Amino acid sequence: MEENARTPRKPAVLFVCVKNGGKSQMAAGLMKLEAGNDVAVSSAGTKPGAAINALSAEVLLDLGIDIGAERPKALTEEHMREAGLVVVLGAEARVPALEGVRVETWETDEPSARGIEGRERMELVRDDIHARVKELAARLLGSTGREEDRGA
Repeated sequence: MEENARTPRKPAVLFVCVKNGGKSQMAAGLMKLEAGNDVAVSSAGTKPGAAINALSAEVLLDLGIDIGAERPKALTEEHMREAGLVVVLGAEARVPALEGVRVETWETDEPSARGIEGRERMELVRDDIHARVKELAARLLGSTGREEDRGA
């Protein structure tokens, strides 16, 4: 009857930004790359946009990650509870505090503040998020050798 209490649950993470078209989608794609099926990954937006940011999708393709078929989704308290860990990317998105849900906020690099725009900006954003995702994957999985495990 209490089998779920004894069976370890697969780690889960919900990445959140405002529009769910760029940073949170990038983080989700990068976590799938780093953790494979070992982590349940989802993303959402506090005010979802209409589509995936084209430059976000383009710079992820450079790493073999295709988010082109993804669509922005609205953040719900149910999604937050299912994940148990919510990672907010950037300072703009606000999520409700829910009992039993851990929330981390990543103050991600914003190259446009330094005058860097376009593809170069998005590559820097991707690389910043990727480094953070690698660290989170290691924490969630209790190891740092995931790339070798998958033969990457």
